[in-house]
Amino acid sequence: MRGKFWQSGDPFIWLTGGALACCLLMVAGLVAVIASNALGFFWPRVLVQLELLDGTRMMGKQMARQEVPGQEGAHRLQFKVGNRDVYGLDFRWVDEAQIRAQAEPAEAVLLERLEWGEMYGYIGGLYEGDQPVAAGGAEGWNKLKELLSQCKIERAEIRRLEREEISDLNYEITELQKQQRRAPTEARAAQIAQVQVQFEQVAEALTRLRRVSERYTLVMQMAGGEERRVEVVGVLHVYRPNQLGLVEKVGIYLGKCWEFLADEPRESNTEGGIFPAIFGTVMMVLLMSLAAVPFGIIAALYLREYAKQGGLVRIIRIAVNNLAGVPSIVFGMFGLGFFVYGVGGAMDQLFYADNLPNPTFGTGGILWASLTLALLTVPVVIVATEEGLAAVPRELREGSLALGSTKLQMIWRVVLPSALPGILTGVILATA
Repeated sequence: MRGKFWQSGDPFIWLTGGALACCLLMVAGLVAVIASNALGFFWPRVLVQLELLDGTRMMGKQMARQEVPGQEGAHRLQFKVGNRDVYGLDFRWVDEAQIRAQAEPAEAVLLERLEWGEMYGYIGGLYEGDQPVAAGGAEGWNKLKELLSQCKIERAEIRRLEREEISDLNYEITELQKQQRRAPTEARAAQIAQVQVQFEQVAEALTRLRRVSERYTLVMQMAGGEERRVEVVGVLHVYRPNQLGLVEKVGIYLGKCWEFLADEPRESNTEGGIFPAIFGTVMMVLLMSLAAVPFGIIAALYLREYAKQGGLVRIIRIAVNNLAGVPSIVFGMFGLGFFVYGVGGAMDQLFYADNLPNPTFGTGGILWASLTLALLTVPVVIVATEEGLAAVPRELREGSLALGSTKLQMIWRVVLPSALPGILTGVILATA
């Protein structure tokens, strides 16, 4: 009875199912830990003002609390103090025993800036040049909100001039200069001069717009009494965390999440969004799949269905399996030498000689990265597709041929649909 129980295979089925359940639970636990630590990152926290025993004052967001090593019962708090241009650091640890008093002032303001990160303090006044526009408190707060809307429009116009008009005119001048070097003509020289005048006019308009946008400055008073002047055009968002209600906090939270996904990075990739990284990754994977999947499937079909099974095919299979285990750095060096310097350099010599020594294709790019990844993943697709083709019963092939179908029809209508799960497995493994 016991022997039949083990021979039936049921224990191994239960063992496999239990192992799968454990793996799924571990993955779910890992996702839960990451989510619990990450989802609250953008939630607006209150600003706390501390007065320490030595008389110093500071303001920040409490980020963590932990026990002081070697001191039983003693704890310390981690605060994000911001004001990186003032203090030189973003975070500070404070022992709870050193805190004399703490408060959550309603007038505390948080500025999110284009540079130097967040700033915490109080509004001391608004100036247009050297002339005061508004005092601190409610008057300065209302005026600042009004100016931020105006500065947002000015930043958008500056961005448009830089990325559209300036860029287009610069490209047009470069192309005309190339044509002029190949075949000099007076008409083209006059055209270059005309476009150059347009470029200078747009550049002058851009300079004027920048000067206008920088006319307003905000005076911020730090918790310790220091004052700092901040250009209003460099402020992205402003709010009073200690006066926010639940609905306002949810709105800020969702807006920050959207900015993280849709904006470009700034401050050396420490702030802003990750949209370029998302777009580049998706595009690279799509190009890699377009290059690797068709070639991998065709190679597997040839090795399994058409090639005569002999010593040469066995050697090729061994080589493919070995390629699947080659370190990625080797493929990276090969891609740099072959695609970038070899193929890209040759294309520059043939089609873009006027641009040399500035490379066009002979430099790093998403195309060469995708093709290098395709070389890395083709062996995985070949192996997985071959396993899927080998799993198709021989009777299906013979039955299809017996009914009068050609070999191509048999592969297209019988073998490939039956092997599709294995092929998709190879594609997923290659993408991962």
